[in-house]
Amino acid sequence: MSGSSSVEDGPFVWFPALVLCLFMVLCLCLGPFSLFNAGLARRLVPYRHATLTPSTSSLPDGPDNPSSNLNMVAGLVTPHELTKVKSSSDRIEEDLAEARAMIREAIRTRNYTSDRDEVFVPRGRVYRNPYAFHQSHIEMIKRFKIWTYREGERPLVHNGPMKDIYGIEGQFIGEIESPGCPFSAPTPDEAHAFFIPVSITNIVQYIYEPYMMSNKSKIIHTFSDYVKVVADKHPYWRGSNGADHFMVSCHDWAPLVSEADPNMFGNFIRVLCNANKTEGFDPRRDVPLPEFKVPPRTIDVVDTGRPLDERNILAFFAGGAHGYIRKLVLNQWKDRDDDVQVHEYLPPGGEGYMQLMGRARFCLCPSGYEVASPRIVEAIGVGCIPVIISDGYALPFEDVLDWAKFSVRIHVGRIRDIKTILQAIPREKYLRLQKGVMAVKRHFTLNRPAKPYDMFHMVLHSIWLRRLNVGLGGLQV
Repeated sequence: MSGSSSVEDGPFVWFPALVLCLFMVLCLCLGPFSLFNAGLARRLVPYRHATLTPSTSSLPDGPDNPSSNLNMVAGLVTPHELTKVKSSSDRIEEDLAEARAMIREAIRTRNYTSDRDEVFVPRGRVYRNPYAFHQSHIEMIKRFKIWTYREGERPLVHNGPMKDIYGIEGQFIGEIESPGCPFSAPTPDEAHAFFIPVSITNIVQYIYEPYMMSNKSKIIHTFSDYVKVVADKHPYWRGSNGADHFMVSCHDWAPLVSEADPNMFGNFIRVLCNANKTEGFDPRRDVPLPEFKVPPRTIDVVDTGRPLDERNILAFFAGGAHGYIRKLVLNQWKDRDDDVQVHEYLPPGGEGYMQLMGRARFCLCPSGYEVASPRIVEAIGVGCIPVIISDGYALPFEDVLDWAKFSVRIHVGRIRDIKTILQAIPREKYLRLQKGVMAVKRHFTLNRPAKPYDMFHMVLHSIWLRRLNVGLGGLQV
């Protein structure tokens, strides 16, 4: 009787023990529950395949940091959000892959494919590969969408200087945020890139200068705090470690805001006038922004350029002794030569700055306090060949433009030889260079609203190229 009873009760005795054993085995295999959650979160994070070496986290992981994998699973960023972004990320990468394929085909066939009439077809010596550039621009117009973060208030965010030396900064913000901008993404899930609409110039004006602070830490913290806000609130920064995010600034101090935290900003695209390769500017990731002195009343610039046979000044420069390179130019050439006309201040009662530039065959463009000079854009605007005198300057649009075909570079150590170097250029080469200047003029013209291949489009195209090269193993187009 007792033996029969033990056999019938066996499953009720052993089954719970078997379940308990299986559970213990699973725990040993999978590790603690918290680690399992962290691993799940890592699989859910919507990486956009950044090919630049990513940091382990855009922000330090920790209990108070929403970028922590544990916090993502805990609900600060929901699994639904992560899954949604991951699927949108896949669509974005497929779109970029299609664009790369179209560019390859244009290079192979030396032709272009477009679903609309092309008002301009880039061809000629000034382009490194006109077929690649043309098709890439077509694909940018067709596909490229940018999400501008909505957080923040004016004047530090969504606003910037519209005139003078830093005016391109505010003009870009104004154009990208203007109603009906064709590059604006309807939703962030449809964006190829994300714009941080903070004006470094306005931070300097409203926070740094009024209080005469002894250091620039407030500028750095104001910018990084904004990035942390959008990174905490939205999943997109963490999804790419910042590799598809960009800023735009023409202020000399703009590089400081990202250099302060290389772990956070290691993949971030910086669009900067101060594009100094000797101070951390990386042309593979960053974008040189043309420095353009926007006129006070209109963005239209009067072309004072004379016909070639009326350009009777070999070289011209006028400007203050800002920076060591300009001091070298002024010390060597100031008011000493009729062919190489160099002035710190123009003689009273004489011709104006732009009129003299329009009479010159070559326009000297030495760096000032920083590497960029608005004289490059001014020179091109009046058909004067820019003579670039700089150390470490990454020139705008070098991805597509061959600067050797429309400019002259003179090493800082040869400033005393400026006249000899320029006089030695044969007339045939001068004519080719001048023709090149006229060919690229449209790319250095600012329009509002923007027009294809103008300065705004060229800046966007530079960002577009960086975005094309993020993904699929870093394919170089």
